[in-house]
Amino acid sequence: MKIEKTLNGNELTIALEGRLDTVTAPELEKELKESLPGVNTLTLDFAKLDYISSAGLRVLLSAHKTMSKSGGMRVVNVNEMVMEVFEVTGFSDILTLS
Repeated sequence: MKIEKTLNGNELTIALEGRLDTVTAPELEKELKESLPGVNTLTLDFAKLDYISSAGLRVLLSAHKTMSKSGGMRVVNVNEMVMEVFEVTGFSDILTLS
């Protein structure tokens, strides 16, 4: 998985490419822990994300909880396959998707 970060003031955008699964979720989790302090808005760009597993969902839920205390989080450019996972798991009701 490839992670690309863009920080604009206190707004962070993280674009993911590839698969967010058991192998790559710890990498994203580490990146978020290092990057979120001082961030008010987190945008996750899933335009190039092919797959998400339960390990990836856990990282998203953790980031959502963190960001709900300090601002907000949204997920953009979600493809059909990932959206289906969000809908089946109920994440589409929890996350801000656009």
